[in-house]
Amino acid sequence: MSTRVNVRVPRSYLFVPGNRPERFGKAFAAGADAVILDLEDAVQPDDKPSARRIVAEALATLTASAPVADDAPERAQPRVLVRINGSDTPWFADDLAALSSQVGLSGIVLPKAETREQIDAVLASAHDGLSVLPIVETARGVAQLGALCGAPRVSRIVFGTLDFQVDLGIDGDGVELHFFRSQIVLASRLAGIGAPVDGVSTTLDDPAAIEADARCGRRFGFGGKLCIHPRQVDAVHRAYAWSDSEREWAGRVLAAVEGSRGAAVALDGRMVDLPVILKARTVMEGI
Repeated sequence: MSTRVNVRVPRSYLFVPGNRPERFGKAFAAGADAVILDLEDAVQPDDKPSARRIVAEALATLTASAPVADDAPERAQPRVLVRINGSDTPWFADDLAALSSQVGLSGIVLPKAETREQIDAVLASAHDGLSVLPIVETARGVAQLGALCGAPRVSRIVFGTLDFQVDLGIDGDGVELHFFRSQIVLASRLAGIGAPVDGVSTTLDDPAAIEADARCGRRFGFGGKLCIHPRQVDAVHRAYAWSDSEREWAGRVLAAVEGSRGAAVALDGRMVDLPVILKARTVMEGI
């Protein structure tokens, strides 16, 4: 009997170096919704082949099989993804050959995503349940958002904020990136894919700052965030959770609507129209 996968849309994606198997267990136990075994930035060129073998062996031990129906019960284990090396590197083809058919692998995180052809290459030998998460981290990637979001089996876009700043010569990751964040959210919505994943926070020891950073992305319409250390996971989850005051407000809205018997409703001096009701339902359902 196969183990069921967690059907929650991931809020947190925790990186772990693919050449450090002694860290895999800690990453899986950190509480993140998804773990990304990293073959790209975290691994030096000379270590790429051995890291690939390590990751392939780790994936072979996983019990996940075919995709599970949406009504399947959740389990505690995170989804497992791999960030492969980019299509312009000598390791790209070997990464795909070794990993994309592994049924224990939930998704491929594709760096420097800029074209539909890159995604087609990932899917050429992929198992049926594999999703692709393109990382948009260049000017060309943003310019090709429509093609990337509309490609087969792209589940959501990842914003590679650090490399994007370098590519465009941007100094800062706050308001300097808001225009591009909005474009990614808009393109994702138009394509009908999941809300995008925001880039990493380089802060490690300030949970309030990490949470504030994640909440900023959430306000722009992002649905999750990359993490580079287990200490960041809880703060990201808090940012993507509804607060007690928001739940209390939603409960009062729905109670007022139910008690109105179809009449117009005002709460706290404001009209309760359909968008307000829909938001209240979303809060109460914990989405």
